[in-house]
Amino acid sequence: MERVKQLLRIVRPVGWLILGLGMGAAYVAVVANWRELAVIAAACLLLLALAAPFLIGRTNVAVDLRLEPERVAAGESVAAGVVVTNIANGRLIPTTLEVPVGSSMHRYGIASLPAGGRHEESFTIRTEHRGVIAVGPATTRRGDPIGIFSRDMVWTPVREVLVRPPMVPLDSLGAGLLRDLEGVSTDALSQSDLAFHALREYVPGDDLRHIHWRSSAKVMASGGDSNLLVRQYLDTRRSHAAIVVDDVASSWADPDHFESAMSVAASIAVRAVLDEFDVSFVCGDTASTGNDGHLALDAVCRAEHGRSGIVKSARRATQVAPDCSLVFLIGGPGTEFTDLLRGAAAFPPEVRRYAILIDPSGTSRVTETGGLPVLHLAETNDLGGLLLWSVK
Repeated sequence: MERVKQLLRIVRPVGWLILGLGMGAAYVAVVANWRELAVIAAACLLLLALAAPFLIGRTNVAVDLRLEPERVAAGESVAAGVVVTNIANGRLIPTTLEVPVGSSMHRYGIASLPAGGRHEESFTIRTEHRGVIAVGPATTRRGDPIGIFSRDMVWTPVREVLVRPPMVPLDSLGAGLLRDLEGVSTDALSQSDLAFHALREYVPGDDLRHIHWRSSAKVMASGGDSNLLVRQYLDTRRSHAAIVVDDVASSWADPDHFESAMSVAASIAVRAVLDEFDVSFVCGDTASTGNDGHLALDAVCRAEHGRSGIVKSARRATQVAPDCSLVFLIGGPGTEFTDLLRGAAAFPPEVRRYAILIDPSGTSRVTETGGLPVLHLAETNDLGGLLLWSVK
């Protein structure tokens, strides 16, 4: 059955049209004894017969699709190329190579190549907006000039060009934080960690390894008290920034506002990686987490509108990044402030939470409502100043 499907795929739409026209004309010519239709039927069958020999032979090539670089900022260009090598023992019959690039199609005529011969084509991919541009698969097409029959063979997988949004430089997000070897210390007390807090009296159940013998001996020698002293620590948390973006289209009055949010998210992600934070990004169905900056920026490139909303995305972020210490909730002019509060409430109280509202119609400023600092951003270039003032 699969073999039959492959054979049927060889016939192009033009071929099916000619075949149907020929069969219909032949039927009417026989029934009505109409000679003119008999001529049309014969012409259609002749076209099919003349097109069939173009399928004879096999295409055996190696195709190398090259993209340099695969990650660019919006507005930059990608140098692309494709190299076709004839790996057959005999000469390659002329064929056509097709390379889809986004919504366009690049077609190149490949001349007859001897065994081991190479054919190279170069082209440029221009980028304008954030997103993902699919390149490939590279496909050879052997068929007749009219397009009745065509045998297509795929030689490469689909490659992607990831176009990042414009970004603005930011100062460190860790200003004013007490950090140690493991990360940022919290107010939660712990029996075992690296951030030493104080000494207290021993109680049954304490780990004997944490007894401070020297201090215990001094207390016993000075006052005769026989109680032992144990070390008490503060829990430490590895610095982890989570970035959550509202994906609902109605929250953004203009598509450019959503792109501004992506620029803000990418800028914060880059700064967090430079500060040696782990970074998580959530926007609807798109999510990533880790300490690799490329991973977060790739997720920003793939983000698109959905139906999750800021609250559901924030709850998903608590699962993607359960140990986060810093959260940015990014919304648009249509994002309800109550939803921002609900999204912020999804995180534990010790997590620092900030809301960023993209509103080009207003002025850049910082407010605080319900204990949630809100950065109203009129222009992305104002992001650095607002963060420097508010994130302490």
